[in-house]
Amino acid sequence: MKKLVFLLSITLLSFSIKAQNWTVAQQDSAFVRENYVKTQVQIAMRDGVKLFANVYTPKDASPTNQYPIVMQRTCYDVSPYGKDDYPNKLYSRYMMREKFIFVEQDVRGRWMSEGVWTNMTPQIPNKTKNTDVDESSDTYDTIDWLVKNLPNNNGKVGQYGTSYPGFYTVAGALCGHPALKASSPQAPVSDFFFEDFHHNGAFTIGYGLTFPVFGVQHPKPMTESWYDDKFPKINTFDGFDWYKTMTPLKNFSKVYGDNFFWQEHIDHPNYDEFWQKRSIVPHLKNIKNIPAIMTVGGWFDAEDITGPLVVYKNIEKNHTNNYNTLVMGPFGHGDWAREQGHHFHSNIYFGDSISTYFQKNMELKFFKHFLKGNGDGNTGLPEAFLFDTGKKVWREFSEYPVKTAQKVDFYLNPNGKINMGTSASGFSEYLSDPAKPVPYTEDPKQILGFSPRRYMSEDQRFAGRRSDVLVFETDILTEEMTLGGEIKVNLKISTTGTDADFFVKLIDVYPGDEPNTPYTPKEITLGGYQQMVRSEVMRSRFRESFVKPKPLVANQKTDVNFRLQDVLHTFKKEHKIMIQVQSTAFPLFDINPQKYVENIYKANEGDFIKATQRVYGDSKITVEVLK
Repeated sequence: MKKLVFLLSITLLSFSIKAQNWTVAQQDSAFVRENYVKTQVQIAMRDGVKLFANVYTPKDASPTNQYPIVMQRTCYDVSPYGKDDYPNKLYSRYMMREKFIFVEQDVRGRWMSEGVWTNMTPQIPNKTKNTDVDESSDTYDTIDWLVKNLPNNNGKVGQYGTSYPGFYTVAGALCGHPALKASSPQAPVSDFFFEDFHHNGAFTIGYGLTFPVFGVQHPKPMTESWYDDKFPKINTFDGFDWYKTMTPLKNFSKVYGDNFFWQEHIDHPNYDEFWQKRSIVPHLKNIKNIPAIMTVGGWFDAEDITGPLVVYKNIEKNHTNNYNTLVMGPFGHGDWAREQGHHFHSNIYFGDSISTYFQKNMELKFFKHFLKGNGDGNTGLPEAFLFDTGKKVWREFSEYPVKTAQKVDFYLNPNGKINMGTSASGFSEYLSDPAKPVPYTEDPKQILGFSPRRYMSEDQRFAGRRSDVLVFETDILTEEMTLGGEIKVNLKISTTGTDADFFVKLIDVYPGDEPNTPYTPKEITLGGYQQMVRSEVMRSRFRESFVKPKPLVANQKTDVNFRLQDVLHTFKKEHKIMIQVQSTAFPLFDINPQKYVENIYKANEGDFIKATQRVYGDSKITVEVLK
């Protein structure tokens, strides 16, 4: 565990920035103690299970000075738990100073709350009895108790949460309680099979260290972690080599044999009813008394870039008359809640105080309007507030996706060129060897972290120099091109095996004489930098159905179609657009044996074979270009 803590700590900021932030943290901590009173409550749900919550009420609250309630429900913990112990900050420093009644609740089966823990609690759409409980019913019961029992509240409630708590926020929006006026799901998980733990059916092995967090039931309500001794014992700092020891995937059973979440993966390798029930997406059409919603995400969120886009689009499609807005910034997972000063993702500088700008001008404005203001749709916020990661500026949109965007086909010419609008004959090919997978990063620091974070904008030169990675690029652009919206991949492939993965990357190639910024790390050269803009993997067995996989026919040309996540990125003049195609990205995703087996989680070493992959010249990536 000590090595894990060390490996995570290397992602912290420089000492000077930490010192500056420490001063801010001291100010925030003092403000909490001087302005808020803490109480602790147990709230009974309709089935009798009691959920624990910390409540922080402004000291100046009174019958004539009432405050709205802002709530977070989480599976991670709501520490500190002592009745006289206060956190260093409540939500953001701007929300905290605006003053709300802040409520932080442990969801059922976690930390100080009673009950049994379930990952992505299945939603019950038509509840008929008190034992029909899910996260939306728990949210309803919590809100109902809060507005009736917390002194000096104004009867209005807002909810927020990032990552897994983002899922609870989406589920909470389904509860239908009339007091819930504003909801901000941030990087919400919407479906574990297509986000976080799988991508288009490929297992995200890079999250292999998180299973104790999600797959061990706590014995009783408690304030201390009950799963620390369940982490694997790792005697190396080389994450690439350690994950190789976990291949085949059945090797994970040696360290997670009693972990119920791991066993669920083994038992459900396909998108069967088990995973389908745990998707919140089909239920978004059923929101009643829908609150105002601001969905927030990051263009470089390695965990949950899909969730916010899926949630926003589905609410927009099914609830056209309700307030629904989207914010996507140049952030990694949850980074909008942490101010860096000079804002980076990986090695790319995007500007200054970007998180602060979001917190003050979007998030605070949203909650203040719907919880303290008149609550109409005239917030002054745009329908979509999106950051162009190429020009490094915020842009406002009155609709998203943009209906006037022009679709352009990028064909993958076997000569290594990208042809716009014209296919080519022939094919490109490479030998994919499971024993020598393509690394997803050159940075060993992030491989043994709890989740991969930096790779979403990292330099891809290391990959393009390998013989098992195909590279296609445009000529030098004579004018800028802005891609905004969805990206569809239509590969025409064949393989000598019977299963295959295809990892596709969209890359911005900088000019060879691109100067470093004043803030670029000294070891980085931006001249010729190949910045990954977007990527995704597709497991070919699921090309026709995620429920019923089927093998490929060896040496038969086959369509493999999927989507990359959305993008807003301007490729500047003098840059080039590049697309890379490969079959492994390790240890971000598990290694496909390339011989079809019914259940990859049960594959043996002998099932892994070399295979020659062909990508034909009529393969294309369809993008949306904004004028």
